[in-house]
Amino acid sequence: MLEPSNNSELPVIPGKRYFTIGEVSELCDVKSHVLRYWEQEFTQLAPVKRRGNRRYYQRQDVLMIRQIRSLLYEQGYTIGGARQQMDGPGAKDDANKSSQIIQQMIKELEDVLVELK
Repeated sequence: MLEPSNNSELPVIPGKRYFTIGEVSELCDVKSHVLRYWEQEFTQLAPVKRRGNRRYYQRQDVLMIRQIRSLLYEQGYTIGGARQQMDGPGAKDDANKSSQIIQQMIKELEDVLVELK
């Protein structure tokens, strides 16, 4: 899902609930106007809009932006190709794989916790 090559150099995502467009721009190393353009091109990317049309992104939005960034800038996809990758059946498989990996990690961490006690 998320390619580790250049995204590993991006800053760690803080444990906040909402991020402004400026914060997301810094976290993902993408200009604000590019983020607004990607909102038009990728229907999955829909930040919460509040007073004065201010955008507030959640953690999953930041992760999705990093994935889009990886597809476009590192893997060389066009906007249309990246959209297909995000929409296609492979995207659901990636989500399922990620869910399985997370569940496995949780189980392993619980086992470690039991060992430590």
